[in-house]
Amino acid sequence: MNSNAAVPERLHGPKSPVTMRKVTADEAGQRIDNFLMRHFKSVPRSRVYRLLRKGEVRVNRKRVDAEYRIQEGDDVRLPPVRIDAGDELRVPSSSLLELIEKAVIFQDRHLLVIDKPAGVAVHGGSGMSFGVIEALRASRPRETLELVHRLDRDTSGCLLVARDRATLTGLHALIRNGGVHKTYLALVAGSWQLGTKRVDAPLATDNRQHGERHVRVAAAGKDSVSVFKPVQFFGPLATLMEVDIPTGRTHQIRVHASFAGHPLLGDDKYGDRDRNAELKHYGLKRTFLHAQSVAFEWPGSGVPFHTSAPLPAELAAVIDAITPMKRKAPKQPSAPKRPPSKRTVRR
Repeated sequence: MNSNAAVPERLHGPKSPVTMRKVTADEAGQRIDNFLMRHFKSVPRSRVYRLLRKGEVRVNRKRVDAEYRIQEGDDVRLPPVRIDAGDELRVPSSSLLELIEKAVIFQDRHLLVIDKPAGVAVHGGSGMSFGVIEALRASRPRETLELVHRLDRDTSGCLLVARDRATLTGLHALIRNGGVHKTYLALVAGSWQLGTKRVDAPLATDNRQHGERHVRVAAAGKDSVSVFKPVQFFGPLATLMEVDIPTGRTHQIRVHASFAGHPLLGDDKYGDRDRNAELKHYGLKRTFLHAQSVAFEWPGSGVPFHTSAPLPAELAAVIDAITPMKRKAPKQPSAPKRPPSKRTVRR
C-alpha cells in the first residue's frame, strides 16, 4: 500500500463561534426552529434539528424543543456549527421554483397564498432537502418570508406565507385566539351517520421513530377541536366531509377522523388498510385531504380576508369515479303483518 497516496478528505468551512442572542420584540412569537434557520442560513435543516435534540441550543439556559416560541428578552445560546463546503451550493431545483411560483393564488405586500401541491413539504427535512418556503426564498431572495402555518406533505391547498414580521406575528396571534378559520375537504371511510360532529379530543405527539411523528388522543395532550360536517354520501363506501379546525395540531384531522371511527381514505398511518386498497381502484393515490379555504379579519383594521383553492384534479377524478356509489342502499324488506293482539290500540 502506498502510504504517500492522497486520501480524499471532506472539506469543511469555518466553525462559527458560540453566540448569545437576546430576542427582540420583532423576533418574538416565532418558533425556535425558524429562528435558527435564519441564523444558520447555510446549515441543512436536519442539522439544525439535531442541535435542538442534543440540547446544544439553550433558551434561558434550558433545553427547548422545535415548537418552542421565543419571547422578547429570551437569551438564546447559539452553539458553534461547522459549515461544510458543499452546504452553500445546495439550492432548490428550477422545476421546484417554477412549480411553487405557479402555485401562488394571491399576493399583496403583506401576504402570499400558495395552493400547495400534494407531495411537496412546506419546508425541507424528513427526507426532503427543500420545500415550499425554501423555494420561495430562493426565487425571492430580497424578501423576508415566513410560514404562517403548516400543512402535511400529502395535503394540498391553501398555505399562508407572511412577507413581513408584523404580518407573521399578527396572524400568529389570531391563530392562538381562534381568529383564523381553516376549512378542509376530506373523504372518510364508510357512511358517516353522526351528523355535524364536534370532536374535542386532546392530542399528544409521541417521540419520533425513524423520522416519523405519531399523534394520538391522550388526556394529557394539547386541546384539539375539529368540526366534521358531511357534504356528500357515497353509499357504504365513503363520505365527503367539510372539516373546520379551530385548533391546528399536527395530523389533527387525520387522528380525529380515525378517533370518530371514519378514518381518512388514503391515509397510510391512521387509516384503514383494506379501505385504502379498495379506493386505489378508483384512482386514490394519497391521503384525501385538501385545505379548501382560509378566512380571517386583518389585525388592526378588521377588514375581512378570504381565500380558497379548488379541489385538485386528481381528487376530483376520484369523486367522479365513486359517484355511482351515491345510489341509495336498497330498502330492507318489511316484516310480515301480524294480526293485532289484544294489546294493540287502534287509532
